[in-house]
Amino acid sequence: MPGTLYVVATPLGNLGDLSPRAAEVLRQAGVVAAEDTRRTRGLLSHLGASPTLLSFHAHSGERRVDTLLEILKDGRDLALVTDAGTPGVSDPGTDLVAAALEAGLTVVPIPGPSAVATALSGAGLPADRYLFLGFIPRKGTDRSRLLARAAAEEWSVVFFEAPSRLVGLLEDLAAAAGPGRTALVARELTKLHEELRRGTLAELADYYSLTPPRGELTIVLEGTGAPATPPDRTADAVEEATALLAEGLSRREVARRITETLGISRNDAYRLVMGLP
Repeated sequence: MPGTLYVVATPLGNLGDLSPRAAEVLRQAGVVAAEDTRRTRGLLSHLGASPTLLSFHAHSGERRVDTLLEILKDGRDLALVTDAGTPGVSDPGTDLVAAALEAGLTVVPIPGPSAVATALSGAGLPADRYLFLGFIPRKGTDRSRLLARAAAEEWSVVFFEAPSRLVGLLEDLAAAAGPGRTALVARELTKLHEELRRGTLAELADYYSLTPPRGELTIVLEGTGAPATPPDRTADAVEEATALLAEGLSRREVARRITETLGISRNDAYRLVMGLP
């Protein structure tokens, strides 16, 4: 019988947050694949566990995935862990889990600590629905697009960020969402120097400009509380429709195409096309 891939959530910092079930899996698994073997070795030592410890991180590549799959196919159970929190959530693990499922192997997630859920629970902001963006790009159009998406989002938005880039993120969010939008910066969750600081984006940017943060950071941005206004695609529709008409397409076909490509209603598309010269 093939082995089982256990996807194990590990503590963000406080070892007391490791569930008894997760501890039992780590004690019994023959092999543990870890993002950083040095950090995981300390956790295993705390548990009195001594499995074979293999490295598996974001840059491991297909060869390491194949090696881990062979371990499972040989009948040995494998536990996947990252440095902290839940594998696959802004952490390595997705490729291995996908490959195991595609190979028909059994995958068992062992739930536990999550910085996302922990920060949301302490933010005092709506968390029945939320958008998780993790680490957004440092610059470029993708960063601008995600900042604009976050600013317009109806629900709370959760980010991860490095300490050296926190002030830049807060300032960019203030420019996109307004300096008065409420946010929470959760620092070093569950650890000795845990800090949850809530305020406006302007207040938080000012504070952390004067008090550079250390440690791991999770940021929760307040949502707008209302659905985002859909963008006005009229100019795009006119441009595309004019070009298609120039190619000789019928007005009915042009209306159908701009409905598909731009997402506007069929009636609006037809009225727009019929109004063109």
